Amino acid sequence: MEKINIAEKLSLFDDHYRPRIAAELNGQHVKLVKLLGPFTWHHHENEDEMFLVVRGRFRMEFRDRDVWIEEGEFIVVPRGVEHRPVADEEVSVLLFEPATTLNTGNVEDEFTVANLDRI
Repeated sequence: MEKINIAEKLSLFDDHYRPRIAAELNGQHVKLVKLLGPFTWHHHENEDEMFLVVRGRFRMEFRDRDVWIEEGEFIVVPRGVEHRPVADEEVSVLLFEPATTLNTGNVEDEFTVANLDRI
């Protein structure tokens, strides 16, 4: 039971779209990731995802609309909904999702990270 300093953990890496596990609880992972540029269009068959903006802002693109998520805000993307995060400038995000969640969902490409590092 140790506290976690989010800013300190985010300072440990500089790459984008490569989530790190910061904590676990009840079969869920709390992940930290930095976003820059467009990600892959994808969906998750069995998992909802929560994106909390720690620093910066990004837009979540859906096939029918875009939603801007600002610092201090979060969005939950329900399972089965196709989406794509896009960050015009670097943004730091906390993800909360089941431990089994693959970052690219139903797609495997250059952004897929099957084995996540812990920080």
